[in-house]
Amino acid sequence: MALKQKGTDAAAADPKKRRRVGFSGIDAGVEANECMKVFLARNPDEAGSTDCTSIQPFDLNHFFGEDGKIYGYKNLKINVWISAISFHGYADISFEETSDGGKGITDLKPVLQSIFGENLVEKEEFLHTFSKECEYIRDVVTNGNDIKHDGANESDPAVEIVRVELLGAAAFLYSRLVPLVLLLVEGSTPIDIGEHGWEMLLVVKKTTQESVSKFQLLGFAVIHNFYRFPESTRLRISQILVLPPHQGEGHGLSLLEAINSIAQSENIYDVTIEDPSDYLQYVRSSIDCLRLLTFDPIKPALSAMVSSLKETNLSKRTCSLRMVPPADLTETVRLKLKINKKQFLWCWEILIFLSLDSEDRKSMDNFRACIYDRIKGEILGGATGTNGKRLVQMPSSVNEEVSFAVYWTQDGGDEDDQTVEQQPEDLKTQGQQLNELVDNQMEEIVGVANNVTSRGKDKLAELAAR
Repeated sequence: MALKQKGTDAAAADPKKRRRVGFSGIDAGVEANECMKVFLARNPDEAGSTDCTSIQPFDLNHFFGEDGKIYGYKNLKINVWISAISFHGYADISFEETSDGGKGITDLKPVLQSIFGENLVEKEEFLHTFSKECEYIRDVVTNGNDIKHDGANESDPAVEIVRVELLGAAAFLYSRLVPLVLLLVEGSTPIDIGEHGWEMLLVVKKTTQESVSKFQLLGFAVIHNFYRFPESTRLRISQILVLPPHQGEGHGLSLLEAINSIAQSENIYDVTIEDPSDYLQYVRSSIDCLRLLTFDPIKPALSAMVSSLKETNLSKRTCSLRMVPPADLTETVRLKLKINKKQFLWCWEILIFLSLDSEDRKSMDNFRACIYDRIKGEILGGATGTNGKRLVQMPSSVNEEVSFAVYWTQDGGDEDDQTVEQQPEDLKTQGQQLNELVDNQMEEIVGVANNVTSRGKDKLAELAAR
């Protein structure tokens, strides 16, 4: 880690010159997002250059205290380069001067070490790693198994997915990838590699240089196999990341498809994802919906539900309709496709939307009414009552319009005594908030449906023909 202070003040260099004395204001500090940049270097020439691939962390501020600011530096610049070969890091810190403006001088070294750990080395050692560890990824891949799956990248046969146990060299590789996870995956924390059952799937590209096979890491997923009573195993996706230069090339999609292939071939109970991001859930749902479109057991129940939405009139709210698949179908989907119940219920609604005619106003209104009833039931209780639940608007600095709290009345006593009288304006606000939640859910459904439509035109045509 290099710290460089830019040119000294001329007045300080000449003691005969007097400084002007004045009162300076309190140091306002600088946000880490404004003064810190992270780059991915593929070779020694890119180390120290800002022309190489730039990494866009979701938020650097949260590493620097509650306010996310750095204090005590003038014109501070922090540039960090991460090797795409060994994943070591090198930090270059420059500034004009330091001074305590009332909030101290931030010690940068421990903060950077909390992010990059032992990966952070001096520049000379950083440059040396490009030649010293050029076969680092190959050593890890050699001990793994190539995963074949339906979505294998036929356009680039040099790209493959390798499955390795998180032990030895693979565990060491993961420890070097942790800084990228912390920087690029919001809310992420390192896994405990000492716990049994961890594995990694590595997306690698094989190249041949001077008759030597080398591997470039494009992305990875960390999965955990854990016991489910009485005698089965569940598979949980803990972390999944495609390196910035290779995002948008379909490698994340390939990782999810490879995981589904493993689950089916090894008869895993089901697949879950630990706290997925919105985009990851979007990709996952698109994949699962495409799988379900060609799953014959789902078609009779789906057709029946679509017919009900076309024939039922929910506009007057004199009757209700729940868009819930039969329990035995939910179990069949889990058994055959390894899609867990919660995920299938979400995909079920998307499949219904895909099967409806968007120009049929009655069907679409009925569909939205069902979504409204489901969300209302999840927040306030069943359709026949609120089970003592109440929803009230709460003040918030984030978004006052959609901030609310749900609470239960006390048990016991007369039922009338438990009722909280709601004023007309409260009911109006509650309805507005529920409608906003429904609108957001509809946007998510439409987004996934559009992606499924663009990627699975043939499957949708087959579904329509039947």
